[in-house]
Amino acid sequence: MLWSNAVQSFPFNHKRVYRVYCQMGLNLRRRTKRVLPKRIAQPLEVLDQANYQWALDFMYDTLYCGKRFRTLNVVDEGTRECLAIEVDTSLPAGRVVRVLEQLKAERGLPTQLRMDNGPELISATLTDWCETNDIELVYIQPGKPQQNGFVERFNGSFRREFLDAYLFENLNQVREMAWFWRLDYNEERTHESLGNLPPAAYRAKLENSNSALSH
Repeated sequence: MLWSNAVQSFPFNHKRVYRVYCQMGLNLRRRTKRVLPKRIAQPLEVLDQANYQWALDFMYDTLYCGKRFRTLNVVDEGTRECLAIEVDTSLPAGRVVRVLEQLKAERGLPTQLRMDNGPELISATLTDWCETNDIELVYIQPGKPQQNGFVERFNGSFRREFLDAYLFENLNQVREMAWFWRLDYNEERTHESLGNLPPAAYRAKLENSNSALSH
């Protein structure tokens, strides 16, 4: 009845209007929101062990021209090392896997990955890869970024000292500067929680201790 009254109110052929309506996709049902499985709060443990649990997170910023870009930050929770800062306008799940494959070749893989529930991180591409590589996925509860506290603290430093501190002309400039910033962070930045050692030196200390215990 309402459709009939509307048609009579406007001088349009109703079949033509409906055809345009369909062409615009307005007749399609709204996609239902994906329901996430229940996430259980996992306490942040202070681990004296490298390569046990890594934390992943994304950040956003813009170039000087206004074009947006993303960074994928990977942090070793045991040593606080920043293992990777991947930069691009788009970082889909396949790209996340590629970064992890590079880290696998460089230093092996962790036992666990801690992350939020972003679409790239709950995708079959990543979950299948982790299953193949025998990595446990630890998802934080939605809206609880503090449950990913190690990488969140890193993100705060990265935001203040890098993203907010410079104007970037292009992605290559971001990548190059991020590489040097990460090197300085790992090699020179001391952490009180690491006995006032920088992350790289703390990892070396752990490796030496483990080597001594094994002999």
